[in-house]
Amino acid sequence: MPAEPDTSPGRLQAALPPYRLRPYATDAARSRGRLFREPESTTRSPFQRDRDRIIHSGAFRRLKHKTQVFVYHEGDYYRTRLTHSIEVAQIARTVCRCLGLDEDLGEAVALAHDLGHTPFGHAGEEALDAGMRDYGGFDHNAQTFRILVELEHRYAEFDGLNLTWETLEGIAKHNGPLLGSGASAKTRARGVPAAIARYSAERQDLELGGWPGAEAQVAAIADDIAYNNHDIDDGLRAGLFAIEDLAEVPLVGPVFAEVGRRYPGLEPARLVHESIRRLIDRMVVDLLEETGRRLRAAMPASADAIRGLGRPVVAFSEAMTENDRALKRFLFQRMYRHERVTRMTERAGRVVGDLFELYLASPEKLPPEWAALCGDPAETRTARVVADYIAGMTDRYALIDHERHFGKSED
Repeated sequence: MPAEPDTSPGRLQAALPPYRLRPYATDAARSRGRLFREPESTTRSPFQRDRDRIIHSGAFRRLKHKTQVFVYHEGDYYRTRLTHSIEVAQIARTVCRCLGLDEDLGEAVALAHDLGHTPFGHAGEEALDAGMRDYGGFDHNAQTFRILVELEHRYAEFDGLNLTWETLEGIAKHNGPLLGSGASAKTRARGVPAAIARYSAERQDLELGGWPGAEAQVAAIADDIAYNNHDIDDGLRAGLFAIEDLAEVPLVGPVFAEVGRRYPGLEPARLVHESIRRLIDRMVVDLLEETGRRLRAAMPASADAIRGLGRPVVAFSEAMTENDRALKRFLFQRMYRHERVTRMTERAGRVVGDLFELYLASPEKLPPEWAALCGDPAETRTARVVADYIAGMTDRYALIDHERHFGKSED
């Protein structure tokens, strides 16, 4: 049963942030609680405790060697899922503070949002989803949810991390509602992931047809801000495109030109960093202005009122939304479809696909603790265990494991 929130004055004085929460913020003192009852902390709010559990999880540590676009051995300066998650959390905290929201909840959702990613980024996910096609498919956001409620085995009294309802809601709805008119086209086509649907139906109703609270909405758009800008940085660093190629990209080109005019002769590395920090700032300021406008128009009196609006309240302006789309189009064409990247992602897909087929047909080759969870070869139960095992691999371990079974690759 969910724990009753501890509203004693001593605990709240220690736990609440040193600024005034707005009425529409999620109030930690009125959290809907955890699935399993636990004594509340005397030094941390429920959302601070969620954040700490996420940071101490095994899945969070493994993000260090899971990549965004480049495989781990390509270079030490490219982003990994870990550095990306930290960048998202930093942006989310800033936005939450400016809007009078609970920073700790925004940070917790931001830090957890990529825990379910496979090795090799989206290439690994596509390969695992293809392998799981006859067994319910694979989705990294659903896998994140399963890690948080089931797959982490750290605590004596429960599986998962036993996070608050609000944090789990934010993860489940990272891309918006999962039911109704607000659901994305992908979700409508594929349906609600089984793990999330089952949890919501049987354990805690996550109200899957509504938008999440404002803090979770902040974490989701902070994700966009972070990965768009650091992909510019990584793409330039890798030589996939040049600064001059960005000239016609709305917002991005003008900002780079502005920095170039102000600091003539500035060395390229400083020019890139100076431009990207300004791009992030422009996006954050636009986000705050547009969200402020929507809040003034809606005048929500509570976090539940945010959920009931039927549309997101945290958003870019129309102009910035189009700038964001233009940047995504550029990155798709010049980075994600670059010959060097596609060659690497094809190899990554083969590694994940080979390992999935191997373990699905011969689950006894899994480590003993994983093999014990399997049924017969090619059963749905076995496929899900194999997917869980592979999804938890780092890039480095996946390559080592593949070489152990299939020999050294020629490419």
